[in-house]
Amino acid sequence: MEIILILSALILSFALVLVAIPPIIRIAKAKHLFEPFEERKIHTKIVPPLGGVAIFIGFTLSSIFATDGLKFDSLKYIYAAVLLMFFIGLKDDLMVISAKKKLVIQLIAAVLLIVFGNIQLTGLHGMLGEYNIGRLTGFSLTLFAMIVIINAFNLIDGVDGLASGLGILASTVYGTWFYLSGNYVLAIMAFALAGSLAAFFLYNVFGHTNKLFMGDTGSLIIGMLISVMVIYFNELNLTAPEPYRIGGAPAVSFAIIIVPLIDTLRVMTIRIRQRRSPFSPDKNHIHHRLLSLLNSHLKVTFTILAGNVILIAIALGLNHLRLNVNLQFIIIFGLGLVFSFIPSYLLQRKEARKTKKAYPA
Repeated sequence: MEIILILSALILSFALVLVAIPPIIRIAKAKHLFEPFEERKIHTKIVPPLGGVAIFIGFTLSSIFATDGLKFDSLKYIYAAVLLMFFIGLKDDLMVISAKKKLVIQLIAAVLLIVFGNIQLTGLHGMLGEYNIGRLTGFSLTLFAMIVIINAFNLIDGVDGLASGLGILASTVYGTWFYLSGNYVLAIMAFALAGSLAAFFLYNVFGHTNKLFMGDTGSLIIGMLISVMVIYFNELNLTAPEPYRIGGAPAVSFAIIIVPLIDTLRVMTIRIRQRRSPFSPDKNHIHHRLLSLLNSHLKVTFTILAGNVILIAIALGLNHLRLNVNLQFIIIFGLGLVFSFIPSYLLQRKEARKTKKAYPA
């Protein structure tokens, strides 16, 4: 019965987004609902940024339908947090609001989940020598993790299919583990998100007259839901039954969402070194570097997804070897950093060859 509910969430969410996007685009074009143009944007065409509206519809309706009759007290608070992300994201897509206001709403949503939804870290699996942690420490770490993940997914949304592709990968991996470990409501939630993003991916990557972006509405919703999955994945693995228990859960969960996290860390470090605000926009993201090399959004997206899959496989392999969780985390973090700088290195080599060819000695 549980697998039927999970599949129904996946299929229904996919179908709802598939059906919802064409009328959303027609309304956007009729009412001129477009995001303000910015010089740093890769796209030159005016495209509606309302894909997040369809993702919201697909996720909420399908997950409500599939979880009907199943008990999960925290779900209503997850919906409330998603609703907050929906409204603040939509306002930013159409009117543009300050980063400070967005952060305040994110903090409110995260506190709502932690305090009322009881979605909070209570153990670290031996990270930094810590196993059980106090409520205040758990609150602080959970709040920090949620805000970082939400904004990391917001920042990685730079080329067609990337944020949605990473969201599909993460929610599918987490959803599969939730199902195997018997946490069916979380599995339904994960696959409802995966189905919604899969349908959006088709329009975003392959759409022509029906092309649209997810906007902040979509990326904030993805970040919020993935952050919830990360917290639950780490918490449930403290007591998960064998053979599904993952002792190095922090390292594995980091590997699953490593691309937006490492990219955020990388670009902010570059900006600080250049004595600029860490929140100032630029084209130093991994996807910008790769786009200069590959000249194709689809190639960039699948290259990054392939790298992410490899890192997930390595993390699971290290966990299978039962290495110390701190060592697992260091290895994955190091590999992620190396992978993130490869595009910049290759681009520098390419530009150096061009210069040498243009101005031979």
